[in-house]
Amino acid sequence: MKEQIQALRAELEALFAQEEAARWTERQAYEHKMVYLGKTGSISALSKGMRDVPAEERPETGKLVGELRAWAEEKFTALEEEIRARALAEKIAGEKIDVTLPGKFAETGSVHPVTLVRRELIEIFSGMGFDVYEGPEIEKDYYNFQALNIPADHPARDMQDTFFVTEEFLLRSQTSSGQIRVMENKKPPIKVLSPGRVYRSDSDATHSPMFHQMEGLVVDKGITLNDLKGLLDEFARRMFTARTKTRLRPSYFPFTEPSVEVDLSCSACGGAGCRLCKGTGWIEVLGAGMVNRRVLENCGIDPDVYTGFAFGIGLERIAMIKYGIGDIRLLFEGDVRFLKQFRN
Repeated sequence: MKEQIQALRAELEALFAQEEAARWTERQAYEHKMVYLGKTGSISALSKGMRDVPAEERPETGKLVGELRAWAEEKFTALEEEIRARALAEKIAGEKIDVTLPGKFAETGSVHPVTLVRRELIEIFSGMGFDVYEGPEIEKDYYNFQALNIPADHPARDMQDTFFVTEEFLLRSQTSSGQIRVMENKKPPIKVLSPGRVYRSDSDATHSPMFHQMEGLVVDKGITLNDLKGLLDEFARRMFTARTKTRLRPSYFPFTEPSVEVDLSCSACGGAGCRLCKGTGWIEVLGAGMVNRRVLENCGIDPDVYTGFAFGIGLERIAMIKYGIGDIRLLFEGDVRFLKQFRN
């Protein structure tokens, strides 16, 4: 055993003395180390072979094996430190700073156009007396559909491709669910704005599976469609230009009756017809209508005493019109070249 220990030491000394050892990579040094100090390495084999050494020789032999192991570990550690130091020096030498190069400047951030629109809309409607309520994004089927006069077998459910989490819970497809929560807990008069993210399985140049809505609700005695028209006229003038006009067209929504689609005169051409409005002079921007009697009843509000109107605005839609954005996907890509246009 002593002869084996001496032979291994001599072998290791010759290994470390080689000129190429100084040029090893960390990986090569590790592989050599494992040959001697790994679980199946030569020095480890000596330790396992101690059971074959006569009992009277084991203390001295064990000491020699331990000294060999300690010496080898020290040599390999020193070699590894030398290799790392050399690699760092080479890296530093190759990364010297050229002070003649122009400096790199970090881009400053900007508020996202959808956030700009959201803030502006909240400011407009808050000035008209609206409170702001934000409901949960993971919503119950009851609030997202049933309480809005859309039971499980209602064909209007086919109008939206919904992301269901379970049979009872889903990613809300409209912020109208927040209006139900408000009407359940507050009696008229009600004037509330419900902004937030909504989700539908739809994706192309003008649709995104996640987008932002802002729903408005007014409930009180004597509320009529004329009140809705007057409010939307004021919204259009303040959001776009003083010359912007609104147009109501008959439509269908299960939670309003009568229901309307709301168009705005094109802010780009003033109604004369252009590429943005596809030559019509009008741009569709939102849906609205008088709150359906069944929706009021579902919330414990007497429809013979109170009436109300509701409207829903797509924030991406408003941003695209206001800023002339042709593809909704630009709003979600995070391209700094696009976003920095809204810095001011």
